Amino acid sequence: MSENKLLITFKSDLYNYSLKQLRYISEEGVWSIGQMYDHLIVVAHEYLDNMEICANLNEANPFGKTQFGEQLFRNGGFPPIKIKLPDELNSPPNNSDSKEDLIIRMDHLIQRLGQWESKVDYINPNNKVKHGGFGWLNAKEWYNLVGMHFRHHFRQKEELESYIL
Repeated sequence: MSENKLLITFKSDLYNYSLKQLRYISEEGVWSIGQMYDHLIVVAHEYLDNMEICANLNEANPFGKTQFGEQLFRNGGFPPIKIKLPDELNSPPNNSDSKEDLIIRMDHLIQRLGQWESKVDYINPNNKVKHGGFGWLNAKEWYNLVGMHFRHHFRQKEELESYIL
C-alpha cells in the first residue's frame, strides 16, 4: 500500500470514533486514539520538513545511516515491538482535538505528501539530513519513513480500538 493510500485509510477510520472514544485513555501511560493520531501527524510533518530540507540542499553529504537505520530500511519498516523514547522526547501528545480537527489535519498531511509523491525520486539522494536514531537520511528515505511510521503504529491502533469497541 502506498504511503498516500495508507494515510487515507487511517483518515477514513477516524469517522468510526466518537469524541469520547478518541479521547479515552485506558490507563496511565497509554495514549488515547486521538493522541496516537496527533503523534502520527506531528511526526509525519517533521519527516516531510526534513525531506524538504534535503530538496533544497546545495551540497551532498557523505554520511550514512546508523546500524539501526540500515536495518530499518533493509527490512522496510520498524520491528514489531513497542519503542519507548527517552522521557525528554516522550511528552504526551495532544488529546484535545475534535474528530473534525484530526480529519482536517490528516487531509493537510495527505495533500502535502501527495504534492511530493512525484517529485521525491528526483531529489539528489546524496542530500541528507540527520535523524537522531537512524543517521543521515535522504529525501526519499524521509518520505518513506512517513509510511513506515504509520504502519508501525497500526498495531497500537488495533490495541487502542480493543479498549473502546
